[in-house]
Amino acid sequence: MGSVRWLPGVAVLGLSLLAAGNFKLYLKDGADHLVREYQVVEDRVRYYSVERSAWEELPVALVDLERTVREQKRLKDELRQKQEEDRVERKAEREMRTELHKVPLEDGVYWVNGEQVTPLKQGETKIKGNKRRSALKVLSPIPIVAGKGTVELEGPQAAFVVQTPTPFFYIRLDKVERFGIAHLTPKKEPRIVEDLTYVPVTKDVIEAQKEVEIFRQQLAPGVYRIWPVEPLEPGEYAVVQFTQDKLNIQVWDFAYRKPN
Repeated sequence: MGSVRWLPGVAVLGLSLLAAGNFKLYLKDGADHLVREYQVVEDRVRYYSVERSAWEELPVALVDLERTVREQKRLKDELRQKQEEDRVERKAEREMRTELHKVPLEDGVYWVNGEQVTPLKQGETKIKGNKRRSALKVLSPIPIVAGKGTVELEGPQAAFVVQTPTPFFYIRLDKVERFGIAHLTPKKEPRIVEDLTYVPVTKDVIEAQKEVEIFRQQLAPGVYRIWPVEPLEPGEYAVVQFTQDKLNIQVWDFAYRKPN
């Protein structure tokens, strides 16, 4: 807020210019003057008027010095907070650029563990239908029975395993659509990525996944960092990208196991 110097018969409040700009000198009648700085000298307040670009004076009895000091302290606190926010933002931008350099230029999904970056292998999916539902549709005189199916991923478990419940992944794709993390359902050998419902007449396809709630941060066009909001439970998972209700899905599977 500046320094206070006591002189014989004179109190001088020296105020340096705030980086935030000017401030208000409040009067006891509720009015105010926009000033750049001021001094209290005995029974007078000498101030630099921003409006008139000149030094002026007022009797100190007319000036609400306490409110003026509070106002300037508030401005200084706001300025300090803004500077800290700018510092944090600049740091985050530097870290983001550093992270972006870690991501390979090839499209895909990558797991990050410190300085280690590992590409996830893209899995091949198959669509399986429900034979019992198909039989019911044949027996029904009109197509009122919805068809059922699944999108499955071969193998009982993923080859890639992480041992942290909150893994970070980077996804770089030329054409980014809807993406996230799905919890896969075991089904003997294969794992179910999503359940399908075929709507009669309209032939629409409804897809249902066990989506994991995630945070996502865009680092550059087509490049994102994603991670789960809540720690994962041990099990089978996949980073997925898909076009809703179009049976167009890409899968990069992984498993989370607790360390022994």
